[in-house]
Amino acid sequence: MRRLARAVPRRAEVPGPVKTRAAGGSSTGAARPRSALFRLAVLALAPVASMLIATQSSAVAPQPPVDLGTAGDFAVLAGSTVTNTGATVVTGDLGLSPGTAVTGFPPGTVTGTIHAADAAAAQAKADLVAAYDDAAARTPATTVPTQLGGTTLTPGLYDSAAGTFQITGNLTLDAQGDPGAVWIFQTASTLVTASAGTVTLVGGAQSANVFWQVGSSATLGTGSSLAGNVLALTSITVTTGASVDGRVLARDGAVTLDANTVTRPAGALFISVPETANLGSATAGAARVSGRLGGVTVTDTRGGADTAWTATVSSTDLTTGGGTAAETIAKALIGYAPGPATATTGDATFTPGTAGDLGSARTAFSVSGAAGDNSATWDPLITVTLPAGVVAGTYTAVITHSVV
Repeated sequence: MRRLARAVPRRAEVPGPVKTRAAGGSSTGAARPRSALFRLAVLALAPVASMLIATQSSAVAPQPPVDLGTAGDFAVLAGSTVTNTGATVVTGDLGLSPGTAVTGFPPGTVTGTIHAADAAAAQAKADLVAAYDDAAARTPATTVPTQLGGTTLTPGLYDSAAGTFQITGNLTLDAQGDPGAVWIFQTASTLVTASAGTVTLVGGAQSANVFWQVGSSATLGTGSSLAGNVLALTSITVTTGASVDGRVLARDGAVTLDANTVTRPAGALFISVPETANLGSATAGAARVSGRLGGVTVTDTRGGADTAWTATVSSTDLTTGGGTAAETIAKALIGYAPGPATATTGDATFTPGTAGDLGSARTAFSVSGAAGDNSATWDPLITVTLPAGVVAGTYTAVITHSVV
């Protein structure tokens, strides 16, 4: 912990080396820890001890990513057929369910596994249906023009009055320094990219966190370049030479390819924490003061089987004034109890850490045996034991959560 308290939620990608699963190997990315600031007031003459936990607020709550489940393992997934012409390169699994006809491989190549009407494809299809329904039901959406080319959009949930989206020219998605930022585009009918249309990611934006929910079918124009995951109710046609940094997932119909490059994103592991929390105040002589920090959420979109993560928590001392010995409450007197998960998604074993002091870093929460994307939220209880002779003042500290 390093400072103090208001309460605005903040989300971002996380610490340490984060191992990400990719077809044919693994990759490593760096992320950074997230800190929650809190304030504690110790009053010399207050007649009654009081405690207030600041509420979290935001003008528009950030959208969490769409949980793809095992569909996240696939770069291409269709319901009826997958048809290819030319030297298409698919990085990630290719699947079909309930259809059985996968044609054009070779000459196309798949760096991964082709699942045609098997158990893995059936489960991925079921997960795709759930993901599509989730994306379609998100609210509240910001309505923007049908033509996205020539615009720059920050993270959020978007639809258009016409119920369609087109990309002619370049669309820029700017994460503004937040690699955990999410975009969801909702269409009632079609998504169409013009020839040579492009989507550019800047400011730390990740293609794994861009979702195109298409109410009927998507057509990606010749030589175009799209970033994100296309979740189409019916079909997806990727025309000659188009590339996708993401996934093409057709719920009911066909995926048609023609000398394309489709690269499944490696996914990401990121954490969101309340920016600040206020533990309120206590009279001098009180034994302790406590309150909830607010929801801490880890989201894992790396996909794959048997993945795991561990979130840790650490703290600084609480200080006031000049931070002299008399104006310091040692971090060992700060207790952290994660409690059970308040919300989870995905198929995994979710395990809260044990309660204890923050004299040194400790495990806050962990997941093991995950199959596909997953997330967990918990609301830790922070308890500060007040030492004898503690002086009056407003004490501040920083609690830092990280995940690997």
